[in-house]
Amino acid sequence: MNQYWSRRHALWMMAGTAGSFVLHEGLSGSDTVAQTSSPKTVSATIGILNWIGLTPLHIALEKGFFKQAGLDLQPKIFGSNPDSNAAFIAGRLDALAPVTSEAILIASKGKDFRVVLVEDISVGGDGILARNSVTDIKAFKGKKVAVERASVSHFFLLQVLAEAGLSEKDITIVSTTPDAAAAAYQTGQVEIAVSYAPFLQKANQAQKDGRIIYDSAKMPTAISDLYVFDAKFIQANPQVVQAFVNGVLQGLNFLNQNPKEGLAIAAKRLETTPDSLAADLKGIKLPDAAMNIEMFTNSQSEFYILNSMKSMAKFLSNQKQIEKVPDLSKFIEPKFVKAAQNPN
Repeated sequence: MNQYWSRRHALWMMAGTAGSFVLHEGLSGSDTVAQTSSPKTVSATIGILNWIGLTPLHIALEKGFFKQAGLDLQPKIFGSNPDSNAAFIAGRLDALAPVTSEAILIASKGKDFRVVLVEDISVGGDGILARNSVTDIKAFKGKKVAVERASVSHFFLLQVLAEAGLSEKDITIVSTTPDAAAAAYQTGQVEIAVSYAPFLQKANQAQKDGRIIYDSAKMPTAISDLYVFDAKFIQANPQVVQAFVNGVLQGLNFLNQNPKEGLAIAAKRLETTPDSLAADLKGIKLPDAAMNIEMFTNSQSEFYILNSMKSMAKFLSNQKQIEKVPDLSKFIEPKFVKAAQNPN
């Protein structure tokens, strides 16, 4: 499978943090806040997995937008969510780019952080495949469903089932990775599978007796990716966090104004082609400053991030993934996106 889709692999459960950190670059305790040769430039580490939602960040790194604002951003690429989450909780990273559900799991472990920017929203990138004999979601009852247990896909499936008045007890889960789930559906081993791009679209095209019965475009707040910073780091270095937010939004603006160059930059870093990246980006929305402000501050908006996080936290609690729902309001910090839209 393509490396840049590993961001949606199984979520880290509450059994405990990972015993070791597997990084492409080594980290040490002194990496948290380090001064570079220029006293005005501060370095910050961010844990990421290779994922298309990071396209603006990769452009900002390549074009030097962070450096221009006094931030030496050091991305640390991890091979799995458990490792990046554990490193962030242990204080070995200043920032992280988690899925909403992961952010809640991390908060439930007592880690103090702030969401400073919404990275992306899934608007069709995730979906459920079903053969034509399966007429609707209610018809899932009594059937096998291929999905990676304890993953973002699993939580998405359960939310869709709940919408139809069903629960996990009404189906039999065949736990398998998203690529394998799509392949099982494509070859007829299962009638229903939950996956995401590019596996979702490829299986749908190959298996003519079926369709995408439900995708994340119908539930646009179910799956979002975030940028979060350690609370103490923000308190000590607010200008650095502002530089980060400004830089990512600059990267998004560059992509919109120079799509050919922007796609080429990100595709190289994500080890794919510009055309494939362009196609895959259609399955997510990259929020600009205005939409981020709406998501952070407008409680009447369907995209209000606190509502979606509370809903996910309640869901995780009901699924016995967290012991109790944390107070999530303190984890939202809108001042950086507000300042990015209205610079002095």
